[in-house]
Amino acid sequence: MLISCGDALIDFVPTRTADNREAVMPAVGGSCINVAIGMARLGAPAGFVGGISNDMFGQMIAAHAAASNVALGFATRTDHQTTLAFVRIVGGESHYAFYDAGTATRNWTYRRGSIPFAAVEAMHIGSTTLVNDQGAAETQALIADARVSATISFDPNCRPNLVNDKPAYLARMGEFAANADIVRMSDVDFTYLYGNEPYAARAQALLAQGASLVVITRGIDGAIAWHATAGQIEVAAPKVTVVDTIGAGDSFQAALLFALHKQGRLQRMRLRDISADELRRALSFAANCAGLTCTRPGADPPRIGEISWSW
Repeated sequence: MLISCGDALIDFVPTRTADNREAVMPAVGGSCINVAIGMARLGAPAGFVGGISNDMFGQMIAAHAAASNVALGFATRTDHQTTLAFVRIVGGESHYAFYDAGTATRNWTYRRGSIPFAAVEAMHIGSTTLVNDQGAAETQALIADARVSATISFDPNCRPNLVNDKPAYLARMGEFAANADIVRMSDVDFTYLYGNEPYAARAQALLAQGASLVVITRGIDGAIAWHATAGQIEVAAPKVTVVDTIGAGDSFQAALLFALHKQGRLQRMRLRDISADELRRALSFAANCAGLTCTRPGADPPRIGEISWSW
C-alpha cells in the first residue's frame, strides 16, 4: 500500500457567477489527501492517514476519497471542524487564506501500532500539518516507525501565511528532508526555503544526507531531478490550456510515486539502483498527469484511463 499522511480540507476555489461576479466553489483539497486520491485513481492501493471531521465538510472529504478508492481505515474521525482554505489566483500562482484553528487536521495524533508498516511500500508526508508543533511531532513519530521498512516521500508544500517563526520552520523542514528518501518541492517552495541557492547545490546536499531522489517542479518549465547514480534529469511540461494550477504539484507527486511503484523502483534499495531511462519515464509520466490537472478547476487528479501511456 502507498499511504499519504497529512492535511484534508475544503478549498473554496475561484469561479464566476452568471453575471460575471467573483464567487467561490467548495472542493475537496489538502495536499496530502490529494496525493492519496491521485495514487488511487492511477490504480495504486492507496490510503490516507490524518484527521477528518465528522462535520458536513468532513463528510464531503470522506465521500470524495472513498469514491476514488482511497482506504480511510487509518484516518482519525473527530468532531473537530474541517480546515477551510480560500483560494485566489494571482499572477498564475494560487494564494491561500486558511481557517485552521481547532480543526480535525490540527488535532490529529498518531496512533502507534495502528498501521501495518510491513505492508506499506511508501509513506508520503508534507504540507500544512507540519507547520504546527503538534502535527510535526506526531508526523516525526510516524516516520520513525515507518522508515524501518517504507520509503519516505516528502513535499514541504510551504504555506508562508501559516508560518509564525520562519527560522524554526526552516529547521523543521530540514529535519524532515534529512529523513526522506524522495524530496520534491516546487520552485516557489525552494525559494522560500533556500533563497537564491542553486538547485543543484541543494540537491547534492540532500543526496549526501541520505535522500535517493530530489525533484524540483517548475510549472511550465517542467521538472528537474537529481539522483546519486542516474544523475541529473530534466523533463518538459506538456503544453496545455491552463484553467488553474491547484493540485498540480500534488498530482505530480502522486503520479511519480505511482510510476516508481509500477516500475518496481519505489522500495528504498530498488530506488537507489534506478536507471536514468526509468527515472526519465517516471518524471515524464508525472509531468503529464500534472498538466492534465491544470486543465480543470480545483484539485482533480487524473484517472489512469485519461493518460495515454505505455509502460
